[in-house]
Amino acid sequence: MGTASRLPLLGVYGFDRVETVILAALVTEDPMLLIGPSGTGKTFLLNSLSEALGLSHRHYNASLISFDDLVGFPFPDAERSTVRFLETPATVWGAESVLIDEISRCKPEHQNRLFSLIHERRLQGLPLPKLRFRWAAMNPCGADQGGDDYIGSEPLDPALADRFALFVDALDWDALTSEEKLRVSDPSGEGALSDDGGRLRTEVEAWRAEFLRQLARCPAEFVSYSTAAVSVLNGARVRVSPRRSRLLSRSLLAASIVAGGRSEAVFEHVLRCSLPHAAWGGEISAEAVAAAHRSAWDSCMLTGDRRWVHLFHLEKALPAKLKLLLGSCPGPDAGTQAVEQLLASEPKPRSAAFALAVYPAAVKGGLPIGAEGVNDLGKLASPILTVDGKVTWQERLSDKDTKHPEFARYAKVLSPLSGGRRERAKQFFNWCLASGTIPDDPAGLEGEMNACVELLRPARAE
Repeated sequence: MGTASRLPLLGVYGFDRVETVILAALVTEDPMLLIGPSGTGKTFLLNSLSEALGLSHRHYNASLISFDDLVGFPFPDAERSTVRFLETPATVWGAESVLIDEISRCKPEHQNRLFSLIHERRLQGLPLPKLRFRWAAMNPCGADQGGDDYIGSEPLDPALADRFALFVDALDWDALTSEEKLRVSDPSGEGALSDDGGRLRTEVEAWRAEFLRQLARCPAEFVSYSTAAVSVLNGARVRVSPRRSRLLSRSLLAASIVAGGRSEAVFEHVLRCSLPHAAWGGEISAEAVAAAHRSAWDSCMLTGDRRWVHLFHLEKALPAKLKLLLGSCPGPDAGTQAVEQLLASEPKPRSAAFALAVYPAAVKGGLPIGAEGVNDLGKLASPILTVDGKVTWQERLSDKDTKHPEFARYAKVLSPLSGGRRERAKQFFNWCLASGTIPDDPAGLEGEMNACVELLRPARAE
């Protein structure tokens, strides 16, 4: 992920692939939740971080804790005007870091009480001014996860889960490297404090200072990426809250500082670790996250020809794509790439309609594309231009030739047309029937095809 491994210096193994994300959480000081099977080092990691940073740390088991363990025992002050709490070494008031272990196993009323601790650094309405880091750990919610039965691990309330900025998956045995398995199995360092000579503390302090400096005017790329990624996910019916977009921007900024630059791999990984759905038992397909990242990265980070090609593909309608090609294409290479990708990515009826509309102008040099682009258009357009005569349909060998089942639908589209537009549409639809390429909306596609022809009319030899 772009950083030298620091966690192994603390005796922590199996988290190298998410190290940048973990370090980013230290920089932002936003809440972090670790999710994984039992025995995967979640608690050890978080306790080790507190030791290396020299923090006043509290480790609570949420499945056993009572609220008095957190706040102490209430008693009135001498004037009996307010209530104070009798503190013990275990109370949270002086803590700089808090680990709420087994958070998915605590009672619902305790989850509600922990809400303000995680979200606001408050308890009972009172601030916790020394508290910097709020961490939690849980097993996967639901039964039969990783071969274990976690029926006691209940989904978090979505509102509580949404207060965590980052979600880190802990690897089980089979996902560890051979070296990591040997390190984990070695008991020689058991019980030793995690101490790297202050290196991590020094680095986190420097990263934090740079983070706060840039946060005052967060670079537009981070905000734009978060906005675009969250918009794409919500558009794909993956609900992501507005708050999540802001947390994502903070995490991206911190991760880029830790990694020493803006890396596409870091951005995608932070996005994956910023989605809370696993904490409440939800699922998001890897494809949906990859698509959101690709769209956000291309729209916010690409420059030059690559950015123009991306903008070309953002246009949905074929006439809009052609208008962009004619009006702002930076050169034949970009134009050829855009056309080739259009023909490869659009459904076959749409790519064929586009090729039929623009190929005559392309042959005469009316499009800003190279010879390869013209050839690709020709491969689709030429078979359509050679279609002539009546297309018949024989459903079974015993049947006589009849009209194609789609003919009536196409006839409705053709009936109001006349002249060259009608002949072109008729030729296109006959090719669709002959090739078995059936458009979902023939009228709409014919309209787009004609609009493309009209855009090219000045370039056509009439």
